[in-house]
Amino acid sequence: MNEPSVAISMVFPVMKTIVHKGYNAEDFCRYASFDSALLQDVEARIPGSELKRLMIEAAIYTNDDHFGLHQGLIMEFADMGLLGYVMMHSPTIGDALDAYQRYNLILCSGFNLAWDVVDDDFLLTMRLQEGSEDSRHCMEEMASSLFRMIGKLSNRIIPLYEVQFSHEAPSDIEPYLPVFGRVPSFGCESNSLRMSRETLDYPAIYSDPRLLSVFETIAQETRDGMSESAGLQEQMMRWMRKTLPTRFPTLQQAAEQFGMSVRTLQHKLKSESTTFNDLSVQVRKETAMRYLRNRNASVGDIAYALHFSEPSAFQSAFKKWTGMTPGQYRANPEQANEESGAYTSASRAAGSNPAS
Repeated sequence: MNEPSVAISMVFPVMKTIVHKGYNAEDFCRYASFDSALLQDVEARIPGSELKRLMIEAAIYTNDDHFGLHQGLIMEFADMGLLGYVMMHSPTIGDALDAYQRYNLILCSGFNLAWDVVDDDFLLTMRLQEGSEDSRHCMEEMASSLFRMIGKLSNRIIPLYEVQFSHEAPSDIEPYLPVFGRVPSFGCESNSLRMSRETLDYPAIYSDPRLLSVFETIAQETRDGMSESAGLQEQMMRWMRKTLPTRFPTLQQAAEQFGMSVRTLQHKLKSESTTFNDLSVQVRKETAMRYLRNRNASVGDIAYALHFSEPSAFQSAFKKWTGMTPGQYRANPEQANEESGAYTSASRAAGSNPAS
């Protein structure tokens, strides 16, 4: 398995935090034996392990055992480049998180988000590529920055019901209280934030459809241009989208397309924390939402285009994915309440391809 890589821009927030604490960035680079000239190359990428090392060195250098946690508090959307601008101009919090999932490859190939909506709760899980070693500072930075950005986007105080980290608790747990409003649970199976399901539907106060279109087009072109370094799941989803108009591909057809056995394909997707079924559901769901925004297409036409056996099968699947019927989604697309389905990994459990 290739080691995850991160864009050099991911180092900028580390340097910003160093300066914010009153230290000199160049002095830190020398201390950490990091070539600061790399920061001038906007196309450069470094191994994920190098970013992890830099954050550990930064914690030691600044004598801040909660460096990652505090770095997240000063992260801005601009620090995330294209991805940050797409998130900022998305219609809702759910749309912004969906954009994060789609375009995070631009920043980091070994990390992404997943979510489950269960009853009235929304569980946001931060996932590392299987085989990648968890980094306490990196994970806490991700959790605190995401939580801060959700609040900033919605212009609301977001209550957190639960915070979980897979790493063990540090000696001092008090710094977590002002960040999350509660002390996290440590030594858990996953890294996650749990909040109200309503959070997904909150409008983003910076939303601008015109700017979103501009930034998303660039982000998609950038992501697609990284096909050589993209993970298998990204390549497969692009292939599925191209294939979908003519047929809904099977696992066997996918294996043949990518020149490997079914077992090898399943193993490689598992190493990226996903499955063929997960990707199939996601592609179908995204395509269904796009078709439903086109009011000239009937639900029956969409069911046919997505290769469902009958409209009722499509309606049932869409309800499982989103908690809404196609008609309800179509009636209120601008509110993006419908979009919550694009953010529910819970829908993965419903992803048994009910069309066949």
